[in-house]
Amino acid sequence: MKHFKVLGSGCKNCATTADLIERKAKDLGVEVEIEKITDMAAIMGYGVMSTPGVVVDEKVVHAGGIPSDDAIAQWVRS
Repeated sequence: MKHFKVLGSGCKNCATTADLIERKAKDLGVEVEIEKITDMAAIMGYGVMSTPGVVVDEKVVHAGGIPSDDAIAQWVRS
């Protein structure tokens, strides 16, 4: 199982990012766990300065804006 963290204040873009990851994983038949991190100190701990940020298996893979469908598919598959 892949573990995703969506970093952000809980804004619409953060919620959309989490939803997109969940949908893409379901489409690809991959089981994922998605955790939403809203604590700013924790977000800063990852070095993310603009949200939403995405962390996959404790590695920051995205920061700022909604990620592309292709990027999400790559994260889910890897």
